[in-house]
Amino acid sequence: MIKRYFNAAILYAALALACGVFYREFTKHTGFAGQTNLSVLHAHYFVLGMFFFLVLALLEKSFQFSNGRSVNVWILTYHIGLNITAAGLLLRGLAQATGAAPSAGMEASLSGVSGIGHIMLGTGVIALLVLARKRAAEQGN
Repeated sequence: MIKRYFNAAILYAALALACGVFYREFTKHTGFAGQTNLSVLHAHYFVLGMFFFLVLALLEKSFQFSNGRSVNVWILTYHIGLNITAAGLLLRGLAQATGAAPSAGMEASLSGVSGIGHIMLGTGVIALLVLARKRAAEQGN
């Protein structure tokens, strides 16, 4: 599992870097000088992607908590939640940078989808930390 966590961290680091370059070049191309959600996409993938999976790798090394199917379910939930959240940021950021005014329905659906992504992220984080704590308690740490 440690190798899977490191692979996920590498993937999210690459996505973060790509998002940073995309933000810089896209806003330069469109001539947009304000603040967009594209600017935080880079940081979301670094912190919630790369750093989170590096921390999981360290927790796995210490407590070997990734035994069983439930961990895979929560990791998948976390991956899906992170990428849904990122997709919401990307779509809203593209609309902001191009000056497109989303309809009220589109605005509401973007907010709803982003909310679902955040709920999945939060659920995944809490579940994984509870599993790690449980395993640490079993080992007497």
